[in-house]
Amino acid sequence: MKLITRETDYAVRALAYIAGQKKEVVPVSELVKELTIPRAFLRKLLQILNRKGILKSYKGNGGGFALAKRAREIFLVDLIKIFQGPLQVSECLFKRDICPDISTCLLKNKLGRIERRVVSELKSINLASLLN
Repeated sequence: MKLITRETDYAVRALAYIAGQKKEVVPVSELVKELTIPRAFLRKLLQILNRKGILKSYKGNGGGFALAKRAREIFLVDLIKIFQGPLQVSECLFKRDICPDISTCLLKNKLGRIERRVVSELKSINLASLLN
């Protein structure tokens, strides 16, 4: 089980780099060079973050990307949701309609508690905390 996918990892790395720069707008070429992430893949991630309101994009000479929110307002759990969907530790083998034990399943209850703890911890991690 992977908690953080490559897309989320690269997005966090790009956001941390942008947040750590003195200049407001960071060109994609600089991100590609410094982070060694394939250009096409990185641009796709940055465009998704732009659409979701995490980044602002600037076109033309001197263009690039800048944070649309403060680093302390960008949470890891939100990035996971953007690139991976809802965080789930486990998904039942059977769908709700089929499984007769959905309400009494001991494993589902234990995994649910673990999942709530993991989500709670992830909600406390923001971009600013990763920079320190």
